[in-house]
Order: sequence, then C-alpha cells, then structure tokens
Amino acid sequence: MKKHLYIFVLCTLTFGTLVGCKNDKDKEPETFISNVSRPAWTIPTDYDYSSSMTAVVKVDIAAQYPDKAADFQLNDKDLLAAFSGEECLGVASPQDGLFYLYIAAPSGSNGQVVNDQLIKMVYYSAHYKNLFEAVDAFPFANDTQQGTVAAPFVPVLVVVK
Repeated sequence: MKKHLYIFVLCTLTFGTLVGCKNDKDKEPETFISNVSRPAWTIPTDYDYSSSMTAVVKVDIAAQYPDKAADFQLNDKDLLAAFSGEECLGVASPQDGLFYLYIAAPSGSNGQVVNDQLIKMVYYSAHYKNLFEAVDAFPFANDTQQGTVAAPFVPVLVVVK
C-alpha cells in the first residue's frame, strides 16, 4: 500500500511539474532593478475639484520583499499616482517617508463624478528605476481619506510587467 501511495505522489508531483504548476513565488521578479524613465504623470486641468478624496500612503518594498529589496530606500524623485483606468487623478512625491496624495474625482462619459469607481495606485521607484502597481484597488468615495499619518495605507506592490 505504501509503495502505491509513494508512486501516486511521485507521479502527481512529476505531472504537476510537466504541465507547468508553479509556486506564486515564481511570478516575482529576480530583481527590481530596471531602466524605466521617471513617468511624466500629470493631472488634467479641467477636473471639477469640488469632489475629491485623499490618501496617506507608506511604500515599503523592503518589508514586502525582504530578500530581494533589502536595499530599498525612498527617494525624493519617487512618485506615487492614483489612476481610474488610464486616467491619472493624483500624483505625489514622498515627504517625511509618506506620500500625501490628493485624488481628484473620476468622471464618467457624461462628465459627472463617479463614486465607487476603482482607484489603482502606481509607484515609481527612482532607486530601482522601475514601476510597481498596487495589487488591490479601492473605491473612490468623495470627502474620505485612505490612511492617516498615524496609520498610513500600505499597498501591496508588484512590478509592472
């Protein structure tokens, strides 16, 4: 019986390897270093700024990837941007280790503010010269705040491919 179980386990593991079963860790990059130019993200000037939200964000890639990003450090040339689809709604540089992000309201095709529209954060690291994006998005909600100085929002970031 043990011999049959051993053969079954061995075959299952071998078959899984042959068909491409991989660990999630295999999706992580070997290195975060790249040669991506600093983005020129801008916010269109025709926004209705009467609807907005803010976010206090801490980026800490070293805590998320201790083996691959032990040398991570924030840089005054780093950028954090908030997007709704392809539309940039806010951009910030770090100040005292945090990003203070003002997020303008996303607008629908009729120009009206769209509450609950998902906001995705994208981070540019000048240290690694690479782009990272937040795994999770959050809904836009007028007059709200995502994170505080005492308890900043810490997004889980992955390299943009």
